[in-house]
Amino acid sequence: MNEKAAGNRGTMKAAVVTGAGQMQVDQVAIPQPKAGEILLRLEGTGVCASNLGPWSGPDWMKFPTEPGGLGHEGWGVIEARGDGVTDFAVGDRVAALSQHAYAAYDTVAADMAVRLPDTLAGKPFPGEPLGCAMNIFRRAEIEAGQTVAIIGIGFLGALLTQLASKAGARVIAISRRPFSLDFAKAMGAAEVIPMEDHWAIIEQVKQLTGGRFCDRVIEAVGKQWPLDLAGELTMERGRLIIAGYHQDGPRQVNMQMWNWRGLDVINAHERDPAIYVRGMREAVDAVVSGRLDPTPLYTHTYPLEELGTALNATRDRPDGFLKALVVPQ
Repeated sequence: MNEKAAGNRGTMKAAVVTGAGQMQVDQVAIPQPKAGEILLRLEGTGVCASNLGPWSGPDWMKFPTEPGGLGHEGWGVIEARGDGVTDFAVGDRVAALSQHAYAAYDTVAADMAVRLPDTLAGKPFPGEPLGCAMNIFRRAEIEAGQTVAIIGIGFLGALLTQLASKAGARVIAISRRPFSLDFAKAMGAAEVIPMEDHWAIIEQVKQLTGGRFCDRVIEAVGKQWPLDLAGELTMERGRLIIAGYHQDGPRQVNMQMWNWRGLDVINAHERDPAIYVRGMREAVDAVVSGRLDPTPLYTHTYPLEELGTALNATRDRPDGFLKALVVPQ
């Protein structure tokens, strides 16, 4: 029998999305870890913008979701181990790449979890988005002395601002919200520009860079206009990194300009779970070493029963909002 499994055959709270913009919290059976899995007692999970598509109720979406479904940024304490799990012990605190984290418990393959050291005790750690930032940063190949424009200062853009500035790059942060620009300054941005007028932004960046434009440009919005802007701001033989999640249809690009400037274009999204986990490990190291401090970016926390409010805030981005966390207790 799985360790502690007999004590876990009760029920738990789990959020279920029942329709477009509708959710409820049900009592369901606590899952049991299979061979190679661990059972997490979740402390919380981050709310990801990728949930907004399903939350809007598109034709392809099937309701209701599985209990806890859509949640994939969870962290917590190992409550039980399935057969064959030797790398973790009951009581270890971990971040995990699971798929049902909008709940009080979730099971996950042991190789999709990363141990959190004691120095992070009591601190939230949504491993998936933190690992995503590390993966994007690695593929951007940012070095000291470069000029880096980051378009879109949400949670991801703020993390990348901090990483790039700590690496010795000069960061130009571009975002539509004054609050986000203030945060970018706090994260180390050398210059901030309101994302208002396309051609005015181009001219301002041109002046700031002596006409060279930027060695690296990271697009972190996921919309057509910021993608257009990103290409315009990238210098000849520079690198354009697409970090925005473009989930609402096809895009057009100015291939003539991209060709003329000889841009390297990097789609910085990963799908290999092992690469995600590597990024999560790198995020742990970055936070412990002080290269990354995500704590100020967790601006809103909601109980599980208010997941709908958290998703709406993630969509509407009220003033002062960067990242929502949901906690089951």
